[in-house]
Amino acid sequence: MDTIFTNMFALGLPLILEKVLRTIIIYAALIIGLRLAGKRELAQLNPFDLVVLLTISNTVQNAIIGNDNTVSGGIIGVATLLLVNYLVVRFVYTNNKIEQLVQGSEDVLILDGVLQTKAMATETISVNELEIAAHKQGIRSLKEVESAILEPDGDISFTTHTPKPDEIRHQELVARLESLTNEVAALRAEVAKKPAAS
Repeated sequence: MDTIFTNMFALGLPLILEKVLRTIIIYAALIIGLRLAGKRELAQLNPFDLVVLLTISNTVQNAIIGNDNTVSGGIIGVATLLLVNYLVVRFVYTNNKIEQLVQGSEDVLILDGVLQTKAMATETISVNELEIAAHKQGIRSLKEVESAILEPDGDISFTTHTPKPDEIRHQELVARLESLTNEVAALRAEVAKKPAAS
């Protein structure tokens, strides 16, 4: 029984330092790689992008933990990842220049209803992928879009010429409620006049 726990948790100091260093190096490589790959990978616009991200996670697993299969090694890797990420996010949050460098800037994909083909080519986003992203946000056609912005985090923000279907329904409900409120007020006024007349 002792050997089971020893095999699960036993790590020497050199191995602990190796795990920490491996994790930091892989974390930095992923940040740089995703930054160079562009915002498209973060947006996961098609199945190929999703496959790449899933494959990356499986690929770097061995690079982080090496040949070690101990629970302690896994815990050290996870703890190091969380700590490094926390420190980087806190540091980036307090420094706008570094945030701009790490995250990049937004890209305008549609401006005043016109497709910005140069920006779309730079981010390798096709019209079809842009339409799919618009459909996910309840927009039927790109003709309804006033502007589309690819945010640094990979999300695409759309602004439409006409209200979205949900907004139209909301406006219709508000109009009906106002109409009912006016009718109720008119009925109350009539009821209030009748006792006074008798």
